Amino acid sequence: MDIRKIKGVGEKTAELFYKAGVYSVEELYQYFPRTYNVYEKAQPVMMVSENTIAAIFCVITGRPTIYRGKSGKTVISAMAKDELGSNLRLTWFNMPYLMHTLRPGFHGIFRGLLKKNSKNTYEMEQASIFSREAYEEKVSSLQPIYPLTKGLTNGVVQKAVKEAFAMRGVSVPYKEDYLPKAICDRYGLIPYEPALYRMHFPKDTEDYKLARKRMAFDEFFLFLVNLRSFKEERKKFANSHSCKTHSFADCLEAGLPYELTGDQKRVLADIYQDLRGKGVMNRLIQGDVGSGKTIVALMALLTVIEAGYQGALMAPTEVLAKQHYESIGKLLEEVGIKIRLGLLVGSMKAREKSEIQKQLAAGEIDLVIGTHALIQSKVAFKDLGLVITDEQHRFGVKQRENLSGKGETPHILVMSATPIPRTLAIILYGDLDVSVIRELPSNRLPIKNCVVDTGYREKAYEFIKKQVALGHQAYVICPMVEASEKLEAENVKDYTKRLEGALGKKIKVAGLHGKMKAEEKNQIMEAFSKNQIQVLVSTTVVEVGVNVPNATVMMIENAERFGLAGLHQLRGRVGRGSAQSYCIFISGTKKEESLDRLKILNNSNDGFEIASQDLKLRGPGELFGTMQSGDLQFLIGDIMVDADILKEASEFADAYLDHELSLTKTEEELLEERLLESMRKYIARINL
Repeated sequence: MDIRKIKGVGEKTAELFYKAGVYSVEELYQYFPRTYNVYEKAQPVMMVSENTIAAIFCVITGRPTIYRGKSGKTVISAMAKDELGSNLRLTWFNMPYLMHTLRPGFHGIFRGLLKKNSKNTYEMEQASIFSREAYEEKVSSLQPIYPLTKGLTNGVVQKAVKEAFAMRGVSVPYKEDYLPKAICDRYGLIPYEPALYRMHFPKDTEDYKLARKRMAFDEFFLFLVNLRSFKEERKKFANSHSCKTHSFADCLEAGLPYELTGDQKRVLADIYQDLRGKGVMNRLIQGDVGSGKTIVALMALLTVIEAGYQGALMAPTEVLAKQHYESIGKLLEEVGIKIRLGLLVGSMKAREKSEIQKQLAAGEIDLVIGTHALIQSKVAFKDLGLVITDEQHRFGVKQRENLSGKGETPHILVMSATPIPRTLAIILYGDLDVSVIRELPSNRLPIKNCVVDTGYREKAYEFIKKQVALGHQAYVICPMVEASEKLEAENVKDYTKRLEGALGKKIKVAGLHGKMKAEEKNQIMEAFSKNQIQVLVSTTVVEVGVNVPNATVMMIENAERFGLAGLHQLRGRVGRGSAQSYCIFISGTKKEESLDRLKILNNSNDGFEIASQDLKLRGPGELFGTMQSGDLQFLIGDIMVDADILKEASEFADAYLDHELSLTKTEEELLEERLLESMRKYIARINL
């Protein structure tokens, strides 16, 4: 049913929802809040950590002042005291009517972001004001906060969702739960309909946990069944690209200036066995950042090319694709191996693309390196024998299938630098055989780490200056693109200007973020890779996509706002050359639990150990988590927080696929209908 059928959603509002990807009533039900406003108990100032949302019971102690600020906004400022006598400065913008309310002696609960200014005074901006009685009614309740586009407000979404649920069962029929009651009872799952409603409007934290568990279970189960169906299909294919020898790869190994690690050799043995086996290879190389996955992938490609077939390597960004093209070409030339190499990326001119496409179809290119441009409909191969996707989590299962569909059941090799425990990897990459590279090459120096607070920032700037003076480069990561009134965190735009002033004119500083056009991002990343930019201020878009061995410093602001896996991925951007590298984690909070998590990174460079420790530290109590980057982005589920739910969903998926469930005919039909629906949606989303 079209979203315009909802009461209060006219053409203009519908257009705003369309921009957010919501076209139907069903899609609105699935448009879950990105977080929730949790009303905590009121506390004195001294009991609250800095830079957190807090509710403080205060009394206004002096007459408020009103003036016009530099930006033209009306500013109201008032001093208050809490119940223990601590002072708090309160500030509001463009709310002059508060002058009638905020008289000396006025008391109430003020709720907002608590922080300290440069004079060590506590302050709060744009605080919401409540009577004590009104606030008590809100304590422990959760108010949904939705992902928004320009013009679409949280109030509009919330109202539309409420109207949509009011229609459910009247205009929109309820769906019978597709999960049998016995299964729900076994895994402690509430029925689907209540869970769907409570995801939007939970009564309290426990209510939300129950709803979230059900939705995460569904998401994991449907994903795993679809994934394993792909694997079963591929098992039926015989190896039509058998590769008996690997002398090209041996030649490359002999010419390397270093010896392969034991892990690299073991993974190569797995690959060679697959390539000469009876079935088609479908393997994942899971290796930590800097573990040498690319050289293993190249040796696999050379083995296929030696047998007379073609190879394709798909990278997540144009910059990385070009770097692979240049570095592989140079390496093969140095060791005396001659193959026909091609590059295909989206920014190439139409004539250049057309020429590469002709050569691929004619078999005149042995190895093509590219981006998503490789899976365009115009691309055809003469005899594609091996497909490799770099950074597995950037490509969906269907995209891998699209590329492999360019040939007659070619072998598939995918690579991931996402360090997750092997037990979870086997579940998540269920359509692939898993090989792991943990050892780092002997010529790599361990990265030196430090976790510090914002007071260390000036020293960090001086350290970056010294590294640049030695000819090196640095990354500075911020969690946001631009400033936000709702979030106290560093942002790329303001930070770039600040850093330009701090480092001086001799050091070239540039900003990079995901809102830039692809061409502009590529230009900046290429300039950084050539040392035309010495310091790159960026969001997590640099997590993958660029290899700059000359970069020796990674400085991450508001490190507490990122997941450990994402932080480890970011750290992996340095330490790729022969020089000593450093990672500085700057924490914007003094919360003990946040610092404990960061200490894991401070004490270890082993991604798999970090993932294991992260799994122990985090749990279902971490409702809204920290910003996750990279691996397998699910709508609700988090593979680390919800590891137990993932394992239960995997158990159920296995039982279903192995026909071990005792289901009634109705239960079986409901399950099959839901699985078909999820597959159709998945394919439609990929094709879009």
